[in-house]
This record gives sequence, structure tokens and C-alpha cells, in this order.
Amino acid sequence: MSLVLDQKLLKHLEALHAKYQKVKDGTLPDYIPELAKVNPDLFSISATDVAGKTMSVGDSEHSFTLQSISKPFVFAAALEAYGVDAVRDHVGVEPTGEPFHSLIRLDDKSKRPFNPLVNTGAIAMTDLILGQGLSERLSTMKKIFGEYVGRRDMEFDEAIMSSEKETGHRNRAIAYLMLHFGMISPRVDETLDLYFHQCSLKVTSVDLSVMAATLANNGVNPLTQQRVLSEKYVKYVLTLMMTCGLYTYAGEWAFEIGLPAKSGVCGGLLIVVPGKMGIGIYSPPLDSHGNSVRGVLAAKELSSTYNLHIFGSNLV
Repeated sequence: MSLVLDQKLLKHLEALHAKYQKVKDGTLPDYIPELAKVNPDLFSISATDVAGKTMSVGDSEHSFTLQSISKPFVFAAALEAYGVDAVRDHVGVEPTGEPFHSLIRLDDKSKRPFNPLVNTGAIAMTDLILGQGLSERLSTMKKIFGEYVGRRDMEFDEAIMSSEKETGHRNRAIAYLMLHFGMISPRVDETLDLYFHQCSLKVTSVDLSVMAATLANNGVNPLTQQRVLSEKYVKYVLTLMMTCGLYTYAGEWAFEIGLPAKSGVCGGLLIVVPGKMGIGIYSPPLDSHGNSVRGVLAAKELSSTYNLHIFGSNLV
């Protein structure tokens, strides 16, 4: 079955939404207090193709925070600003097999974080965001994400940001460990503040689908036709999403679903179908790996139904 944004797909998305809305498994993350207050019944699925057509089902107008879904896009911004070699001085590209917030994940020899999609590597990438002072760097960040989403009115959820800042002691420990090994600059508190803001950027499932579609479209936003990321870097971002994007479930995801993706503890899931479209799913209850329960179930069914695995016959 071919994956095309038409009425047939819309009906399938409606059926998936109705089917998995009934699933009540999963828990809300309590280590960020504000996230534990979210309505667990919220659920939406959005898709945007490389021609810029979008369709959605469910609570697609409800906004939530990006959290870890922001990480591949900050990595992409670092590649654009500094080039591959310079960025690789600060971060590796190896999966860890350990939780995303592990305190020990620096390479024994190089002292680099293992990859940019765990907190160590993500903070190192945030440290590379250009600008003088927090205000200018926040403006740079908003511009980066605004270009992927296709609008300029990006906002931070101040309540979530404050909650993360108040409870982010592990991330502070990670940052100072990296400062000790020279992986980040001495402006640690500023970079951490920037990182907490990064995670608290507000989006919808539609926004996620447009961000994913931009990567699916070789770095060109299909809504604005603006090139956001150089084509030569897209493959690096997608590779890291494929191998490291789903926390400790990344290997199973690659094996069963086979698409570049990134999840976040917000309950969001961003999926890239290269050359075709981007998919954004939002459902807050998480499984033991920290991924959206309904999101993973819906993604599995979509991949299987439309033969989307990148090593399947439909895309090779």
C-alpha cells in the first residue's frame, strides 16, 4: 500500500486514533513536576508531505513542549554553523545503550559525549548555539526552530522551563563534568538556561510533522520552500535519529519500524519518512523507555501497513 496524503490515509489515521485512544497504559513523567499534570487522554496524529500538504486527527491544536525532540535540530544547527569536523570534536556518534540522562556517558579516551541525542551530547550542542549572551542566543534558538516549523511566533512554556530549571540538578552535574574535560565553554549556567528553554519550546503535532517533513525534503521546509539545513548534513541528522532517537528502545525501533525518529518525555514522537513525509504524534503517557505508548503503537502499525522500513522494498 502506497503512503499518500489522501482521504484513504486520513480514514486510516482516524481509525488508528480511535483504536489506540482506548489504550490506557503508560505513566506521566514525575521528575519534571509540570509534565506530571498533563491530561493523559490527549492524543493526536499529524502528517505533512514534501509538497506541503498536511492532515491531522485528534488534539492537533494542543501545544506541548519539545523536550528531547529538540536535540537533533540543535545538532543540525551546530553542523550548519561549524561543520562536521568541528562538531565531532565535541560529540561522538555512537549509541550508548543507557538512559539518556546518564551521568557517566563520556568516552573514556576522548572525553566526548557519545552522541548528541543524550543529555550530555545535547548540552554540548546547545553550548555551540551562536550569540553573545543569553538573550541573543535565545533569539538564535527561536529562529532555528521557527524555520523548521515555518512560523516566527515560537514561544517557551515558562512554567515547564521553571520546573525543569528547579529540578535539573543532574543536568548541572553533567554540564560541569563536561566543563572539567573541556567539552563545553565556561559559560555553564548560561548554556544550561538555554538548554532548559530549548526543551520548553511549545509545538503541536502539526509542527512536529512539518519539522519532520523538512528533513524528509532534504532540508527544505515544504511550507515555506526555505532551505533550513544544507542537504549534505541531512544524512547525518537522520542517521543519529535512526540509531539513537528512541532512548533505550532505539535498537528495537530501528529493527521493527525502521524510520529516523525522535521521541521526548513530553509524549511527542517525530518520524521522518525520507523523500515522502513527516509524521508527528502526541500522547503523554510513556512506557518504561520514556517513549509515548500510543505513539509507538501507531508508528508500528503505520510502518507495517505501508511498508515504510527504510530497508523494505517500498523505499529501496
